Order: sequence, then structure tokens, then C-alpha cells
Amino acid sequence: MASKKIIAICQSGGEFVTNNEDGFLTYIGGEAYALDINDQTILAEFKKEVAENFQRGIEGMTVKYFLPGNKKTLITISKDKDLKRMMNFIKDSDQVEIFIIYDEAVVKNVPNVSASRSTTASEAALTPATPVDMIHCDDLLGVDASIDTTPLCTYPGSNDENNEKQRRAATQWENTITDVGQRFSSFAEFREALHKYSIAHGFTYRYKKNDSRRVTAKCKVEGCSWCIYASRLPTTQLICIKKMNAKHTCDGAAVKAAYRSTRGWMGSIIKEKLKVAPNYKPKDIAKDIEREYGIQLNYSQARRAKEKAREQLQGSFKEAYSQLPLFCEKIRETNPGSVATIATKEDSSFHRLFIAFHASISGFQQGCRPLLFLDSTLLYAKYQGTLLAAIGIDGNDGVFPVAFAVVDEETNDNWQWFLSELKSAVATSCPITFVSDFQRGIRESLQNVFGEECYHGYCLHYLAEKLNNDLKGQFSHEARRLMIQDLCAAAFAPKLESFERCVENIKAISPEVYNWVSRSEPEHWANAFFGGARYGHLMSNFGKLFHDWVAELNELPITQMVDGLRGKVMELIYARRVESSQWVTTLTPLMEQKLQIDASKARSLHPLPSHGSTFEVRGESVEVVDIDQWDCSCKEWQLNGLPCCHTIAVSEYLGRSPYDLCSRYFSTESYHATYAESINPIPHLEKPIKGEPDMEHMVIVVTPPPTKRPPGRPKMKKADTFDIVKRQMQCSKCKGLGHNKKTCGKVNNIDEQDPLLLNGLITVELEETAVSMELESSLPM
Repeated sequence: MASKKIIAICQSGGEFVTNNEDGFLTYIGGEAYALDINDQTILAEFKKEVAENFQRGIEGMTVKYFLPGNKKTLITISKDKDLKRMMNFIKDSDQVEIFIIYDEAVVKNVPNVSASRSTTASEAALTPATPVDMIHCDDLLGVDASIDTTPLCTYPGSNDENNEKQRRAATQWENTITDVGQRFSSFAEFREALHKYSIAHGFTYRYKKNDSRRVTAKCKVEGCSWCIYASRLPTTQLICIKKMNAKHTCDGAAVKAAYRSTRGWMGSIIKEKLKVAPNYKPKDIAKDIEREYGIQLNYSQARRAKEKAREQLQGSFKEAYSQLPLFCEKIRETNPGSVATIATKEDSSFHRLFIAFHASISGFQQGCRPLLFLDSTLLYAKYQGTLLAAIGIDGNDGVFPVAFAVVDEETNDNWQWFLSELKSAVATSCPITFVSDFQRGIRESLQNVFGEECYHGYCLHYLAEKLNNDLKGQFSHEARRLMIQDLCAAAFAPKLESFERCVENIKAISPEVYNWVSRSEPEHWANAFFGGARYGHLMSNFGKLFHDWVAELNELPITQMVDGLRGKVMELIYARRVESSQWVTTLTPLMEQKLQIDASKARSLHPLPSHGSTFEVRGESVEVVDIDQWDCSCKEWQLNGLPCCHTIAVSEYLGRSPYDLCSRYFSTESYHATYAESINPIPHLEKPIKGEPDMEHMVIVVTPPPTKRPPGRPKMKKADTFDIVKRQMQCSKCKGLGHNKKTCGKVNNIDEQDPLLLNGLITVELEETAVSMELESSLPM
């Protein structure tokens, strides 16, 4: 059967404009070509055909499209899988709009400005909704403030060569100011255009008037006739150039080179690049600026310029905290049933924020297993903080974010608050199983908040890592590797006999470590004793996908980070709903595959009826199955929620369907229920109109927390990997760990025949006898 063809309307060279009322994006201007695509189209071939039509190269090309019904979020197509996913999204349409953006293009967002609002110069510089003039610090200094022309950086090579590079680079700004009658959407936009114009034409200027109603600027050279005057058009928010004398009677080019290297100019260049590449790295910024403009930046200069440019594009970090109350209200308005609460300290500084969208709450209650993974992620934005998350798991073993919180720091009190909010949001009739590390804050908080209504499973990764750290310097690499391996085997062991066999292997290596394991509360981590249901998931890093999203967004202002996570979850829910609509199996694909594997094993087994619903099943081992009680002596059925091969053999003997013996959470129907609800877009935040108090929105002004990011590069969280046993250096003479024979003090400082050597060996023995005391002190209390 031939694949369905879709007409792709490819557009390039225009700009995006934001609708003032609903925040939807509209593409204006540029060229458009129609191409045929289908689900067999290869992205590389598609890009090549697009490049030929637009007579451009593939280098620097970005392909984007809108999700159906969502004109606020652009989705990027970066690989063939993304292209196929788009085809799946639009399968019911005959055409799709595709936007081709090159790295030099600027996606311009027209700000949402209320017609009744009067914006001052300082407000324009602080309001994220308006394009902030990152070039002129003097806009905040008042009338007659002159522009800073202090060079920011050094120029390698000849001045003539670099000036030529700058001349070519600034050519694109020559027409940012044209003539009388030209209009702008805000004073900030006009000031930025004026600054670029001055760079392109090589002169400096100063403001004579600079307020919320008018801007007058003159050439900085005394006696020069160049001047410009702009003011607001009556009854509108538009800014119009009323007067302009474009002729200079001075030699403006004399200050050209120094002026171009101001922080404002550099920030403007970086800002335009950040619009296309949000993850632009400082080292790449420095490299590109030197290559394109002949200006040399060090890493710190590039990083500071990037932070300033990003703040201008995305809004002030400080301003974002003041918007949190309104942001929470917008979440509740646009997504009824969602929970969005904020708490502040006595001084009104930010304390904590809890978010749980209705689609996530409903999906967890209707289709997910009562199993949540708790974990935290450090944030590296200007004011730092920690993100706490509760991640669920869908019927196809996929990550399902349920709730998250941003707190000023990870403390016992914040964990208890987060779990209290979580319990209120996702109330269920059955006990919930939590998997997390065994730090005191989480353990005590779970007991205080959920009590007997939950089970707490210790994360196996954290447990093994703690044991490995406690063993360093006391055992060889091989001994530690074997004990960690036996600990993991003991955790997964389904029956008591196999658990005891694993810990006896540990005891054979070290009785002290055996005692450590025995006192580590196996009822919280070993399958043989655990009372809850973890379905084979024993580690809290299950939600890695979500924490990767956090790592991608955590340097943004807090409102934008939260909204970015909302967008990620929104897209995830939509994509999985569309994908699962094609499933025709009773169970989800992954569970169907597991069931079929056990069904093939069941063919070699021989069930024998015993009494009632009890059967003896013979194979490589003999197991007892009580099919009415959902119980098999191998324990796999109870642990995983899917019938084991012994149970399937009995069901086939009785003529029953094995699907009737599967947990309901693995059915395609439950999966559909998980993703039935949608997360709705949140409109652009606008500040209340000054001078018009709205009693309904009278909220406390939230200020940032007192903690700021320390200087230097932040230390990134190590990736969770189970390869935690690393080989240690071992001395070939004294057999000690952590050094070699060249640095061995016991051998190099004494003669081998020296009687003092005996004392050294006695000391080593005494040190080893202290191992058990150290291990006991490190156990979870």
C-alpha cells in the first residue's frame, strides 16, 4: 500500500509575530515552496530539496513546525525519527506548514503591550514582555547620559583588517533607522535600532530627552547637526519618528572602532545568535566573535555577555520570582484541577514552589501503577535551588512525571512539605510504593506524611554506592566487586533461600560486611522481604528523562524553567497518546513482548492439579501455583505483575486466557487512560497595569532567595551508573591499597629485616580490626 503524501508548505525568510490577545505565533513575509513528503521521507534528502528551492545551503538550517492546535510552541526536526513523528501527528491532514530558519535569521516576537499601559524607560528595561534595550545602560541614568565607549576586548592582528571585518558585519544594521514616519512597537525597540544604526554608520550620540513619552538624541560631537526625535502616536502604543536630520557635520568615523567594541554591541550580537541557538556555549561565542568580527574575548567575558543577552531575551531572574504568584494563578486557570502553590519566608523571599498538572494527576490515578520515584536535582541558575520530583511509571515502563517542586535548598522540612502537597494532590485508595535514597529527610517525611499508607524502597544504586564507599581502602577491587555483585543479587532475589545464599557469599569474604548488610534494613530493599510492589524497578534514577529536561532548562529564570518543563510534559503526553492510538494488542507493546517470552517457556512445563485452584508445575524446578490467589512459589508473578511461565502453563491447562492474569496497569486501556488528559498552553504573563489596582490579583511580591550561584564553573551531578566499583591501586610489596611500591612508606622508610617492620604489620592488623566498627557507624539509622 502506498504511503499517504502530505503537502509541506516550506516557508523561509519571514518572521514570527505574536498575537496580542491569544499569544499565537503568525509567520509573516518570506518565500514559500510546496513539497511532497510521506512517512518514507529522509530528513537529509528533504533538507537538500528545500535548500535547492530556496537557493541556500544546508549548513545552519533548522526545520520547525507547530503541533496541531498549538500555535505557541515550535517543534524542531533534527533527525528522521522527528520527521516520522510529525507525519504521525498530522496524519489526518493533507498539508503541514514547515518553517526553515537559518542561523543568521532572527525570529522576532512582537511584544504584547496593553493599549492602556504607560511604560517608563526603567520599566521597559525590567519587563520581560518587552524587548529590553540591553545596549544602553544610560537609558536608566536619565537625560544627557552619554554612551559608554570603553573597549570591552582586544583586537588581534592589524587594525585595518579588523575594522574591515566590523564594517562588513555592521552592514546589516545600516537601515534599522530609515526616515521620518518609521514606526516601532516600543521605545526599547527604537533605542536598540538607534544604537545599531549608530554602529553601522560609525558615530556616537547622547540623549537630550529620554522618558516614557518621547526620545530625543543628538550626535555626541558638539555642533554636529545630526538629530532624531521619536514619540508615541496618539491613542496607540506605537512609537514613531517625527523628526530626523540624517546629515552629519562632524567626522563620526573617528570613533568607529572603539565604539563597536562596547558591551552593548557585543551583547546585541550574542542576543541575535541566542535567538537561533539557545544553547550557545561561551567558548563557541568567543570563537565565532573572533572569526566573524576580529575581536578576541576570553571565556569570562563571553559568559557574562551571554548571561546578559539571555536575561534580555528571557527576562530578568529577579523579575521572574515576582511573577510567580500570577504564574501559579495562570496554571490553575488554564489547567483546571492542577495544583500550583508558592510559599515565601517572612521577608517575602522565595521559599518553595509546588506544581502538579491535572493531566499528570489524572493520568497517575487512572492508569499508572501506585509507584513513585523520588529524586532531586541541583539547579544552576543565578539564585540556585533544588528541584524535587515525583516520577510515575506508565504501563509500557515509560517515564510519567507526576509532580515537582522548586525549593531554596534540600532540607528535611522541604521534603516533608513536598510530600504533604503530593499526598493532597494525588490521593489514591491504595498504598503507594516510593523508591528513593535512604537519607533521613525522606525516610522520616514519608513516615510522618503517609504513615502506614505507603511502602518505602531504598534505591539499590545508593545502597551499593554507600557500601562501596565504606569498603574503599579496606578491600581489594576484586573483593569489593564481588560483594557489590552479591548485594545486588540479594536485592533481586525473589525468595528467602536465594537471598540468604547471596549474603552467605558476602560473609565468606568478610563477616563485618555481612553484619553491615544484615543491619541495613533489608525489608526496605530486598525483594524477599519488601512489602510493596516495585515491579522490578529498584533504583530511583528511573526518571532520568525528566531530570535530563531539568538539566537542559535549569539555567533559565524560574518561570521559564517551569514553563519549559510544562511544554516538555505536554509534548510527551500528546506524542504518546497519538502513538498508542495505533496499538491493537491487549497489553502495551513491552508487556506483550514479556508475556510472549514467558508463554514460550510455558510450553515445556507440565502442570499437575493438586486441589482446588492449586497446581504443581514441573520443569527445571517444581513450583506451586494457586491461580485463584494469584500466587506462584517462584514469586515472579507477585513481584512483576505479569503471569510467570508456571502460571501461564496452568492457565493453558485450564483453558483460561493469560491476559486475565495480568495486572490491569499493563493493559492498553489503562495506558490510554494515563494519557487521556492534555496539558494546556499558558498565555504570556503580563504585569498589572500601573495605576489600576486589581484587588483580585493583590498578591505579595516575591523576591529571590538570598543564595546566589558562587563564582566558577558549577560542579555537575555525576551520571547515575551502576559501574560504581573502580579499581584501586595496590602496593606490590606491603599489599596495601591506595599507593604503589615507589610511594610505600612502610617499605621505603625501614629495612625489611628491621624489627620495626613487625610493629608496622601489627598496626595494619589493628587497623583492619576497626573495619567492623566503621561499617556499623555508617549504617542507615
